[in-house]
Amino acid sequence: MKQNKKECTSKLKVIPLGGLEQIGLNITAFEYEDSIIVVDCGLSFPEDDMLGVDLVIPDITYLKNNADKVKGFVITHGHEDHIGALPYVLKELNVPIYATKLTMGIIDNKLAEHNLIHNVRRKVVKFGQNINLGCFRIEFIKTNHSIVDAAALAIYSPAGIVVHTGDFKVDYTPVYGDAIDLQRFAELGKKGVLALMCDSTNAERPGFTPSERKLGAVFDSLFEEHKKTRIIIATFASNVDRVQQIINTAYKFGRKVVVEGRSMVNIIETASKLNRLSIPENTLIDIEKLKNYPKDKTVIITTGSQGESMAALSRMASGMHKKISIGHGDTVIFSSNPIPGNEKAVTKVINELFKKGADVIFQDTHVSGHACQEEIKLIYTLTKPKYAIPVHGEYKHLKAQAKIAMDLGMEKDNIFILHSGEVLAMDTESAGLSGKVPVGTVLVDGLGVGDVGNVVLRDRQHLAEDGILIVVLSLEGTTGELLAGPDIVSRGFVYVKESDELMEEARRVIEKAVYSCLDKNITDWGKIKGTIKDTLSEFVWKKTKRRPMILPIIMEI
Repeated sequence: MKQNKKECTSKLKVIPLGGLEQIGLNITAFEYEDSIIVVDCGLSFPEDDMLGVDLVIPDITYLKNNADKVKGFVITHGHEDHIGALPYVLKELNVPIYATKLTMGIIDNKLAEHNLIHNVRRKVVKFGQNINLGCFRIEFIKTNHSIVDAAALAIYSPAGIVVHTGDFKVDYTPVYGDAIDLQRFAELGKKGVLALMCDSTNAERPGFTPSERKLGAVFDSLFEEHKKTRIIIATFASNVDRVQQIINTAYKFGRKVVVEGRSMVNIIETASKLNRLSIPENTLIDIEKLKNYPKDKTVIITTGSQGESMAALSRMASGMHKKISIGHGDTVIFSSNPIPGNEKAVTKVINELFKKGADVIFQDTHVSGHACQEEIKLIYTLTKPKYAIPVHGEYKHLKAQAKIAMDLGMEKDNIFILHSGEVLAMDTESAGLSGKVPVGTVLVDGLGVGDVGNVVLRDRQHLAEDGILIVVLSLEGTTGELLAGPDIVSRGFVYVKESDELMEEARRVIEKAVYSCLDKNITDWGKIKGTIKDTLSEFVWKKTKRRPMILPIIMEI
């Protein structure tokens, strides 16, 4: 297929709408004149101060404002931080999705859960295949990552070729499929690459990332060492290659395998159906049949390697799992590293497991899915880009990759560390920032999408820190006379039974404030409520040095 020969009259715009300066929320728009394509559409998980929030998704205001230009979503791989927001975003912007086989299988499961499967156009793309979207042509290139069917993208535009690596590592001996197609990266380098957008997650780590296959031998020796115990292995649900190696070792040692955790079961079912996972006959058993086998003849593969409170392993550790109880004679292996921020939760689960009498192993049982410095250098050397745009990672990771590019001889002025919302316009002559677009996050809480904002979070924080005082009183409708109350209800402020004196004094202070308003013929309830709030707040601060939320309720009789 020939490259689009349309004469280059405009600049290509790269617009990250999320995913920079943080792990997760990956979504980037590429715009040329009247065409926009979007690479990935991920979510992130809430920060500690986002009380009650389940998920965080990107704000796509810019895409909605330019909906007639958007040609489709092009997805690099099937991790939540790259596909998780699709069901929410597609409800507002229904455009086609293009992805490789397993990635699309996982997306299909998500869309089915949201009843969108029949409404959205989806196309499975093979490696080496090209798709035309507006004035863009996109080629999918085989890479390796901790999930099968990960792709890099060559994005052809009239202004030049952008290579987007997606999340990747260089694995010459992958568990499933072929090694990364380095030859294609080199061929693109010969053609001339305008810009490289490269994964920065491990840019601070020297050397190479070890092959996933290295863990096969590690599992073999662990199974050999723990022949007399039941083995429970916690890993990421999406790491299909890791699951494959655990199943291979279990089969070798004559053990039956149980898969526990909803996300794990879903992905394994999808991967098996699409021939991305090979399970020997009679190896997988249902959890109900676990009791029919001796402990030392079983392996449980489970979710919860990040200490998630509701995941299967956490429930086993706290004794809340209905079907699996952990104790002496169990070996628990954590086959993952804690994601930054999850260390406390993981340590808590490990401690609980030790208390239950289990043997816990959490070292040397994981390899990363991201490229270290030498692999990043290799991709730069093969593609020889004019401009570098580090992506995927916190700010320190992006800076680390910028340093790698400079060490390789790239000019500082040709390296762009972008912030979400910044527009980078470029062609073969020059590149530079050309404005900003609206970006932000939308919070998902239960079924509500976007109905929890900063004000609600601030209120939740306030309630969590200092509690609430509700003041209830009744006024006569015509005369404004105080008929009942004021009564004070306290939640999360003080234990009322032990604070009778304080609450009685507070009641008298409010009563005095209300009578003061009525004596001045103030009938505006807003003003009366304001006076109650101010007076009670001042009193409580003097007595307790706390600032609870104060909610006055006036009833008219």
